[in-house]
Amino acid sequence: MMTLVHGTCVAFGADGVLILGPSGSGKSDLALRLIDEHGSGGDGEPMSCALVSDDQVVLRRSGDALIASPPEALRGLIEVRGLGIVRVMATRPSAALRLVVTFAQRETIDRLPDFGAQTIEVANTRLPELRVSPWDISTTAKIRVAITAFRRNVSSSTLAV
Repeated sequence: MMTLVHGTCVAFGADGVLILGPSGSGKSDLALRLIDEHGSGGDGEPMSCALVSDDQVVLRRSGDALIASPPEALRGLIEVRGLGIVRVMATRPSAALRLVVTFAQRETIDRLPDFGAQTIEVANTRLPELRVSPWDISTTAKIRVAITAFRRNVSSSTLAV
């Protein structure tokens, strides 16, 4: 069974990050920044990011995982406000979702949330949720740190960055 969601998905290796938010809220812009930057997620080694899909994401179940991929017509394309639809060379055909990023006003985001305990349901699957203010300069770094923490399977209180 496949589900089509309005969102953007990027991947750090095989680890997918689904970015959700209203139209025009900055999903594509955040994805472009993640793809263009090469931050480390606190590990010291650059973590490159690739586009899976922009605007629409196809989700399908594979065992316990939810796999994200692009609709064929959108493969490799991203909207860049002010330029239009452009082709991205850093792409990945699919990724297993590890994290869902949702947008919130900065003042509504908990300073010290129970990392890993906040979840959101997507396509009948509960996934870890990271609430961010999309325009904060540190947002891309926060996403990389979250992926690093999930890869290490540790809580934020024990993650060394």
